[in-house]
Amino acid sequence: MFPTVREVMALDSMRVGEPRLVAGERGLDRPVRWVHSAEVPDIASLLKGRELVLTTGVALPAEDAGIRAFIQDLVDVGVSGLVVELGRRYSASVPRVMVAAAEKLGLPLIELRRPTPFVPITEAVHALIVDSQLTELRATEEIHQRFTELSVEGAEPTEVVHQAAQLSGCPVVLENLARQVLAFDTAGDRAALLLDNWEQHSRRIQTKGRTGYDPDAGWLGTMVGARGHDWGRLLLRFDGAQPPTRLVIVLERAASTLALGRLIQRDAEGLERQLHGTLLSALLEHTLPVDEVALRARALGITLERRRLVGVAFRLRGDEPMEPDRLRDLSEAVSHAVRESALDGLTSPLNGSAVGALVAVKPGLDESAALGELAASLRRHTKLALIVAAGSGVDSLREARRSLIEARQVAEAARHDPASAISVHRLPNVGLAGLLYLLRDEPRLQTFVERQLGPLLQHDAQHPREPLLPTLRVYLDSGRNKSTAAMSAHMSRPAFYDRLARINRILGVDLESVQVCLSLHVALVALDAMRNA
Repeated sequence: MFPTVREVMALDSMRVGEPRLVAGERGLDRPVRWVHSAEVPDIASLLKGRELVLTTGVALPAEDAGIRAFIQDLVDVGVSGLVVELGRRYSASVPRVMVAAAEKLGLPLIELRRPTPFVPITEAVHALIVDSQLTELRATEEIHQRFTELSVEGAEPTEVVHQAAQLSGCPVVLENLARQVLAFDTAGDRAALLLDNWEQHSRRIQTKGRTGYDPDAGWLGTMVGARGHDWGRLLLRFDGAQPPTRLVIVLERAASTLALGRLIQRDAEGLERQLHGTLLSALLEHTLPVDEVALRARALGITLERRRLVGVAFRLRGDEPMEPDRLRDLSEAVSHAVRESALDGLTSPLNGSAVGALVAVKPGLDESAALGELAASLRRHTKLALIVAAGSGVDSLREARRSLIEARQVAEAARHDPASAISVHRLPNVGLAGLLYLLRDEPRLQTFVERQLGPLLQHDAQHPREPLLPTLRVYLDSGRNKSTAAMSAHMSRPAFYDRLARINRILGVDLESVQVCLSLHVALVALDAMRNA
């Protein structure tokens, strides 16, 4: 950080000259990048901006127009301030025309009422500048070192965001492309003040380029992603005209660490527990050759070759993660049910909310019947409200990963598209709402929703008392029947038609088109899935 004009005025070398500010008080906090002393009227042509100009005024124009032009040239080039020593050209004070011009343009104009050597001033300011640059360099080195350590440690997003807030001293928020908060750190502020109505607030933050600052909103933002695929945005709140370079470095390094962490993230939960978990993780993460997985399973008395293999996931219907003890109990109950159903299989917790199993169905047994018996056996031994979901059966251990992933995804989708009569959920049972919930974290789906509904959501964020999204929703839910939709919305038909016309203009679409309405309806269902996740 460079010293400001205000700080330069407080230096001992300046105070010797009894400085007095006569114009441009609103510019006192401008940074001073360099000090330049000169006695030529066209000094502006030698400057690059953010300099503090020192002069005795001996070479300045005598006429008022020339003085105004001199001040205008300094402002045009971006000078931070002008210091005039009295006594050689001007005795009691600088000319009124100079004061008026500087005040009009916001240029700090300082009189030195006593003879003052310029060299000590220059040396003192340049020493401050060098010290600030060294401090900035050390801070930058610390930033790079800290985020390198976080990358090596495989830090979670919450820790990366916390460190960004600690290093910057500012609140930091990580959001996905649907404007949902993934992690945040208030840096001492109240979370409610930071996150209240976040989606609407986020849509008002407009940044240009990959990293940019919105001075109106007071947020510095950068995209998060790698290999051309962005999946989120990292935002840092800063109140000021322009954030310093150090904050930009903090934000961009944090974003890089988050992107790298997402690329190398691995589910190692089962690796520290039992061999069942090790083998399931090996199949999911390709950490062991398939032949070695089969060999180790055989050593446990589990035959996975020449069997019909089905991935199965077991989870609660609720959103809350299970306590570790309950998750282990469920895993044991699943293992017991597998054995009771005369099946072979590997079982282990998949994450904090589900248990997975790779079930081997012996030749001659009906796959659906075997899975139904497994689900019935489990429900006899537990009172938990469980979802049992199965992937497509495969004939090779090399294809088992696909079945396990499908089972986990179907279980997730079934929570938001339930069918109580189904004992075992499978992919054909998943409806549109469940499918879109399944894909809710997919950046391409989030991009689709933004492309379809973004302008309308932007409008509603700016006009919260007259949102148009509910109008679009009731219109689509009514099968595009305007009269029925107007009645459902408890509005007169002219008022409802006017709202539809406004939606047409905002989105730039034709709501009479079946294809347009289909796309908008899918986007609405996807938006609900993202918001209700």
